[in-house]
Amino acid sequence: MLYTSAQAWRDAPSKRVLFFGMSGLGKTYISNILRHSGQWFHYSADYRIGTRYMGEYIADNAKAEAMKVPFLRDLLLSDSIDISSNITFENLSAVTAYLGVPGDARKGGLPIEEYRTRQDQFRRAEIDALLDTRYFIDRSERIYSYPHFICDSGGSICEWVDADDPNDKLLTELSAHTLLVWIKGTADHTQELIRRFDRAPKPMAYQPAFLTRVWEEYLSENNISDEDVDPHSFLRWTYAQALAHRQPRYEAMARNWGVTVTADQVAQVRSTLDFEELIASALEARSEQT
Repeated sequence: MLYTSAQAWRDAPSKRVLFFGMSGLGKTYISNILRHSGQWFHYSADYRIGTRYMGEYIADNAKAEAMKVPFLRDLLLSDSIDISSNITFENLSAVTAYLGVPGDARKGGLPIEEYRTRQDQFRRAEIDALLDTRYFIDRSERIYSYPHFICDSGGSICEWVDADDPNDKLLTELSAHTLLVWIKGTADHTQELIRRFDRAPKPMAYQPAFLTRVWEEYLSENNISDEDVDPHSFLRWTYAQALAHRQPRYEAMARNWGVTVTADQVAQVRSTLDFEELIASALEARSEQT
């Protein structure tokens, strides 16, 4: 790992971390605290995905929808208007809207093959955005003179790696330049995430094999065809399974490549000093375990 001990972390003139874990457990909360201190460069992988790697897909999809409206079609064809996404750190709705959900088109669903295509586009975009971490570390130092760096990764990072492979390309690259930190939730956190998702479901990215399994199980259990799937019912039905699927993958990433902090510990952080001591404690805990 980048920091071999708590003391090495404390003494490091340049501290670099990458948070991973389920959305809603504190990654963005703690990133904002560090960013607002003026000493930490905040790299949002999701923002990079939406602006650099999927921006054209998102804009083209919006234009295709606009072309279905005669009034907007004429304006687009005459270059009288332009359509683009307005993605910010706080608002990534354009990305989730493009990912969409599979199922009945009358209920806003996508054909399953189109959904798989968009999932693969996101997979490649997320991997590329994560591999850009080193570039942004250099950029933050060279241009802006930030001493410290935090990468706020997406919840689906665990879907694209094999944490038990010591030669995993993505994890090897990320761990060479950042300390990987898992924000671990409790069973109570999991239930709250499920309740929150049920109130406002958002599209997710899935490992292809997992998506195939849950899609086929949903069709079989409900005795329906692809075109009859209620998109949002499928999304809600899949979410708890996705949490269970990701948990051991996060655990393996932390065990083999990083450290673990809890969502409750993160919620107690109020300053950069609190954060630095939290990471020092996590490194000490790892040393005791080994």
